Amino acid sequence: MNPFEMVVAIVAIGAIASVIRAKYGVVRTHRGERFVGRPMGQPDPEAERLRAEVKQLKERVAVLERLATDSSSALDREFEKLKQKD
Repeated sequence: MNPFEMVVAIVAIGAIASVIRAKYGVVRTHRGERFVGRPMGQPDPEAERLRAEVKQLKERVAVLERLATDSSSALDREFEKLKQKD
């Protein structure tokens, strides 16, 4: 086996190993410890909580944007009414 074939074989083994780790949900931490997570398809309660919080925050931002734009247009209408009175 020449050096080029050996490099290709090592890369192929690494790629296959990473695919297998991803399939079984094995995650390595920064210390090299292994953690087997939930299989794909099962809901993560923390992720669901964060999604609900983001949805709530988006709704609040939408309300604030509406208030900011409505109040300025309402203020403009009030100015126009005052100008028409003069």
